[in-house]
Amino acid sequence: MANLEKGNPKLINAWAFYDWANSVYSLVIATAVFPIYYESITSENDGIVSFLGTQFHNSTLLSYSLSFSFLIVAFLSPILSGIADYIGNKKRFMQFFCYLGSLSVMALFFFDGVESLWIGIVFTILASIGFWGSIVFYNSYLPEIAFPEQQDRVSAKGFMFGYSGSILLLAFNLVMIMKPELFGITNPTLPARISFLMVGIWWIGFAQVTFYYLPSKTVEKKSGTNFIFKGIHELRIVLKSLKELTSLKQFLIAFFLYSIGVQTIILLAGIYGKKELGIESNKLIITILLIQVVAIFGAFVFARISERIGNIKTLKLTIAIWGLICFAAFLLDAHNKYLDLQFYTLGGVIGMVLGAIQSLSRSTYSKLLPETEDHATYFSFFDVTEKIAIVLGTFIFGFVGSISNSLRNSIFILAVFFLLGYIVLSFMKKNESISK
Repeated sequence: MANLEKGNPKLINAWAFYDWANSVYSLVIATAVFPIYYESITSENDGIVSFLGTQFHNSTLLSYSLSFSFLIVAFLSPILSGIADYIGNKKRFMQFFCYLGSLSVMALFFFDGVESLWIGIVFTILASIGFWGSIVFYNSYLPEIAFPEQQDRVSAKGFMFGYSGSILLLAFNLVMIMKPELFGITNPTLPARISFLMVGIWWIGFAQVTFYYLPSKTVEKKSGTNFIFKGIHELRIVLKSLKELTSLKQFLIAFFLYSIGVQTIILLAGIYGKKELGIESNKLIITILLIQVVAIFGAFVFARISERIGNIKTLKLTIAIWGLICFAAFLLDAHNKYLDLQFYTLGGVIGMVLGAIQSLSRSTYSKLLPETEDHATYFSFFDVTEKIAIVLGTFIFGFVGSISNSLRNSIFILAVFFLLGYIVLSFMKKNESISK
C-alpha cells in the first residue's frame, strides 16, 4: 500500500479511479443491459412470474427488489459507517461491499431463464447492496484525500472517470449483444450474461488500483472491543450535531428533495420513453449512451462554473434546468414526427446536468462538514438521504402513473420536488467554503 499525503495527485486519481471501476454496474446492470434482458427473459405468460410462492408482474418484482436493497443500505450504512469511523479502517468495509457487489454481478451469469429467476432477483439485490454500500465509504474519503479548494474538481473527476469507463464497456457489450455472430455466439442469452460477467471482473479488477493507494487507517482506532454499540454511539453523536449545523441540515433537506427527481428520472426515464412515447429500444440505448458522454463534459463545465459563482448558485442553476427538463418531457408528443430528435436533445440536456448535480452535491456536502474524524458516519447520512429519496420517488412515480393512467403526470409531479429543493437552497446562509 502506498503512503501518499492529502492532496497528492496520485492519491486523488486513485480515489477517482473507483468511479471508473464501479460505474459499469450503474450503467450496464442498473440502467441499460440487465433491465432489457430481464424483461425479455420474463416476458412469457404476460410477464407474470412466481417468486417465493407469490405471483408478481415482472417489472413490479424487479422494482420491489431494488427498493428492498435501497432500504437495506439505508438501514445498515449509518451503523456500519459509525463502526468504521470508530475502528479507523473504513477501507476494509469499502472492500467488503465492493467484493459483494462485483461477485453478485458475476453470479447473474447463471440467470438464464424463468427457472433460475431466484438467481436474478437475489443477486440483483446483493449487487445493489454491494454497490451502494461501497459508495458510502468511497464518498467519505473525499475530505480526507483532497483539500476544500480541490474538492469540486476532484468530485467531478470521479464522475468523469466513471462515465468514461462505463461507456467503453457498454459499447463493447452492445456490439456483442447486437452482433453475436461476430463472436461465434449462437445462444441468445449468452451475450448479455457474458456482459454481466465482464462487469463484475471490471469492477473488482480496477478497484485494486484504488485499494492500493487509499490509506487503511485514516484515524486512530479508539479503545474498546464492542464495535457495534460504539459505532451506534458515534452515530448518535453525529445525529445530535446536525441540530446545530444549520447549513448542513438545510443542504440535506434540499438534497433529499431534488434527489427524488434526479434519481427517479435516471431509473425510470427508459420506461417513460418506452411506454408513454413509444421510443424503440435501440434508440433508448443510444440516448443512454448520449447521456453518459455529455455527462463527462457537464461535470467538468459546472465544476468550473462553481469556482466562479459558488456551489450553491451553481446547484440552483442545475436544479432549475432539471425542472425545465420535467416540463419538456411532459410536453413531448408521441405523434410528433421530430420526436426522436427531441428525445435525443432532451437526453443531451439531462447528461449536461446529471454529472454536474451529482458531483457538486458530493463536494458541497463535503465542504459543509465540521472539523471531524467521523467522515464515514456523516457521509452515511448523505447516502441514506439519497436512498430514501429513491424509494419515495419511484413510489410516487408509479403511484401517480397508476391512479392517473399516465406517466406524463408522474413526470410533472417530479418538477415540484425540484422547485422545493431550489427554495430550500435559497434559504441557506452564505458560507465561505461553498460561496465565491
